[in-house]
Amino acid sequence: MSTILRLEGIHYRYPGSPGPALRGVDLAIETGLKVAIVGRNGSGKSTLFLHCNGILRPDRGRVLLDGSPVGYDRLSLTELRRSVGIVFQNPDDQLFSASVAQDIAFGPLNLGLSEQVARRRVQSAAEDCGIADLLDRPTHSLSGGEKARVALAGVLAMEPRVLLVDEVTGSLDPWMRRQMLTILGRLATSGKAVVMATHDMAIARRWADLLVVMDGGRIVASGAPESIFGDAALASTILPPDPW
Repeated sequence: MSTILRLEGIHYRYPGSPGPALRGVDLAIETGLKVAIVGRNGSGKSTLFLHCNGILRPDRGRVLLDGSPVGYDRLSLTELRRSVGIVFQNPDDQLFSASVAQDIAFGPLNLGLSEQVARRRVQSAAEDCGIADLLDRPTHSLSGGEKARVALAGVLAMEPRVLLVDEVTGSLDPWMRRQMLTILGRLATSGKAVVMATHDMAIARRWADLLVVMDGGRIVASGAPESIFGDAALASTILPPDPW
């Protein structure tokens, strides 16, 4: 394995916020790794993702791609987003074209690829996500699970090396959730790094190679899932209390 993306000492405060959203975050993302990031709402998971993709710029610290600090000019950000793709929690935040094929093609065309290359990537991504039969469908007619897979295909068509997935399984039924996890696992096997923010502890325990625990804008632990869940103090940080 080799490190594709590294965050070093990332600090960030949203304008007008009373406190920082990230407090000195360090994280290395390696090829072929399935990473689950867990923590309560507000712990910093989504903010971390937005720094990985260059949507947010740190107040302090730096993001490195292949060992080189990321720049925040247009050319540098285009290169970063070519390598690091993000699938948001709500697929409606990413789907805006009239048809599924047009939506998946948007990213490759925006990267300056030819229509011929974009068509090939659309077909390949659609097949990877099991939606090749939906390419002519209008996006507004899709079910929630279909929209989630179209949003994923749209990112895959840009052929990123790091895939960031923000809570995409939360609204899926158990059958669709299993299919999505199978797709993501297959992508990691092919050499991509797959990083998922999730509240689903079963996914964190059984799917991930590396479990990262966030709390209060910090990474408080990282390691193999069995070691994290085997630590009673850490488990109390990420497991919800018994409602009874």
